[in-house]
Amino acid sequence: MPNRIVFSDIDGTLLNPERELSSFTISEVQRIKNQIPVILISSRMPSAMTHLQNELGIIDQPLICYNGGLILVDQQPIHSTVIPVDIIEKLNTFNASTKVHLSLYYEDEWYVPEMDFWANREASNTKVVPQVKSTSRVIDTWRDGNKGAHKIMCMGEEPMIDKVFNYLNSTFGNHLHLYRSKPTYIEIAHKSISKLTAIEMLLDTHFDIPISDVVAFGDNYNDMEMLKAVGTGVAVANAKKEVLQIADTVTLAGKEDGVATYIKNNIL
Repeated sequence: MPNRIVFSDIDGTLLNPERELSSFTISEVQRIKNQIPVILISSRMPSAMTHLQNELGIIDQPLICYNGGLILVDQQPIHSTVIPVDIIEKLNTFNASTKVHLSLYYEDEWYVPEMDFWANREASNTKVVPQVKSTSRVIDTWRDGNKGAHKIMCMGEEPMIDKVFNYLNSTFGNHLHLYRSKPTYIEIAHKSISKLTAIEMLLDTHFDIPISDVVAFGDNYNDMEMLKAVGTGVAVANAKKEVLQIADTVTLAGKEDGVATYIKNNIL
C-alpha cells in the first residue's frame, strides 16, 4: 500500500510520558515531511496543536482541530461546524443541578467559569491558558456574534458525568457526538463531523490523494472510523481494545515512540 500522507492523533498516540514530543518523533517526522505530508488531527484547539507543529517543522501543513469541527489551511479556517448556542444554554440549565465543569471552545477561544482543578489540569496538559468567563456570559456573547461551540468539554466526578451524559444522549443524541475519553470526561461535538469527514475533505480539496494512500495513527474510540477507512490504520499498543481489533497493524505504545518507530520502519 503506498504511503503518500500521514495523519496522526496527539494525546495517547504521539506524545511521550511527559506529554511532549520526543527527539525521535521530531527527527522521524522531519526526515519524511518534505516528501510525505504529516497532518496533526486531534480534539484539541488550534493553539494546543501549533506549538507541536512548530517543533515538528510542519507549521505549513493543514491542521484538523476539534475532531474535525475546524479545519485550518495556512492558519485560516476552510471548514467550521459548531454546536448551536441554544443547546449550550439547555446544557447549562441542566448543569445547575450537577455542577460539572463546562469548558467551551470556539476556534482559539477557550472559556472556563473558574480556574478549578479541571481547568488547571487541562491547561497543564495542553499548554494553553483559558479565559475565565461565566457560561451564561459566553452564551450571550456567542449568540450576539452568531457563534457556537466547536467543542464542549464536561469534566467532573464520574456519577455526575454519568447524569450529564444520559441527559445529553436522551435529549440531543441526534445532534451531538458524545465521546467519553475518560470516565470523568465528556467531549461533545456536532454529530455531522468526525476525523474521517475532515480527512476526506482535505484529501479532496487540498491534496488530491486517495484515501487508500493514507496512513493514520490513533488510540481511542474517536479514531476508529478514521483507522478503518484509510489505507493503513495503525493503532498504538496502548489503544483501546476495540481500536486494536479494527486496526490494520499495531505499533509500540504512544509513550514508547510507536508512531516514530512505525515511520522509521515503513515510510521512505
